[in-house]
Amino acid sequence: MEKSQVANLPSKFGNFKIVSYKEGDKEHLVIFTENIPEIPYVRIHSECLTGDALGSLKCDCGEQLEYALKTINEKGGMVIYLRQEGRGIGLFNKVNAYALQDRGYDTVEANHQLGFEADMRDFSIVEEILKDFGIKKIRLLTNNPRKEFALKDVEVVERIPIKVKPNPYNENYLKTKKEKLGHKL
Repeated sequence: MEKSQVANLPSKFGNFKIVSYKEGDKEHLVIFTENIPEIPYVRIHSECLTGDALGSLKCDCGEQLEYALKTINEKGGMVIYLRQEGRGIGLFNKVNAYALQDRGYDTVEANHQLGFEADMRDFSIVEEILKDFGIKKIRLLTNNPRKEFALKDVEVVERIPIKVKPNPYNENYLKTKKEKLGHKL
């Protein structure tokens, strides 16, 4: 794992610091507050170009990211932004999965139709990043139990759900996340 220098990131959500970690061909980003508390608020966020940058209403990713940035600005902590688009299947395949969803498949069925598991993400680098920051305990901002279970050497003292109001475009998506992927919504 290779690490970049630390830089300032003033944003509409607050003034943060950023650092990038290179893992093979993936480059992840950590957005963090200058004063990280002993037990910080941490969001493990997988890249979602359509939700994070384009404001897609088909998912809840952009809203979860905004909530996390506002929370860490207020309470201290970090967002670990992992470059694993489309639950790890990549942008090209994610768009193909969207097309299948347009034809009635849910998000899990679409991934299966494309020959992928429901969720291909790998969270193993998260512990390395937290170790690099000297963090042993966190307050995890997530609805996804896989993220909590992926942390073996870091104690999750509290899991804080991120509640997003459903809309007509993401109701089935959120229902599928809850029923098929075990998200605690």
